[in-house]
Amino acid sequence: MRSCTTNNISFIELPIAFDAITVVINPANSWANSLTINELSRLSSKQALGKISKWNQVNLDFPDVGIKLCGPGMDSGTLDVFNKAVNGSKTNSRTDYTSSEDDNVLVRFVMENKDALAYSVYAYFKNNFKSLKSVEIINPEGQAISPSKQTVQNEKYQPLARPLFLYVNDQALRKNKKFRQFVSDYLRNISSLVNSSNYIPLPDSTYRLVDAKLYRHILGTSFGGDLPVGLTIGQAIDRSFDQHKTSAHR
Repeated sequence: MRSCTTNNISFIELPIAFDAITVVINPANSWANSLTINELSRLSSKQALGKISKWNQVNLDFPDVGIKLCGPGMDSGTLDVFNKAVNGSKTNSRTDYTSSEDDNVLVRFVMENKDALAYSVYAYFKNNFKSLKSVEIINPEGQAISPSKQTVQNEKYQPLARPLFLYVNDQALRKNKKFRQFVSDYLRNISSLVNSSNYIPLPDSTYRLVDAKLYRHILGTSFGGDLPVGLTIGQAIDRSFDQHKTSAHR
């Protein structure tokens, strides 16, 4: 978005799905069935670098055994979202862990190591749910919540749920009718496409608002690539209707 602003490129921001960053362990792990955000931070922040290496350092009730960490590489958007949600800053992360940009590597690492912990996108957990165990995240309300379509849509799985966006070039929409038709058709089928990819669809009522945002040609970002605290996606789109000048172009 910064590059678009710098180069005077206008765009429409369209939320299309949810992802749930999923913390996973080996099915043989019988102790870390749920974790608090503080425990995740104790394990993953810069302060843990070279210090936190055993499970009982995360929680005294856990066994005195080594912990093997695996996660996304430093260029990963998933890493940024996890660090911001858990550690308060995109750059607040320990670096002494096995990293990979390939989620399949993370999955295999956990499958092959009983004492391992990793996190990845929800789709990779869904594709490998028989070989992995998801960790329940204790949300701000004190509830231990597993990632699922229901818990993400009802906003119980917090703070590791995130919206996914489609960014569409304004000029291309205005000048190319076939491109605009392609985007419209894409949105018309988005729920089934999201489901087939094992991501989490938005509620139908929100998809109607997304289509209205395209129809009204509302430019710019209402989200900044993230969901404003305290707002649902639908509420944020409604707010954008009031904040931005619109066009009836379609």
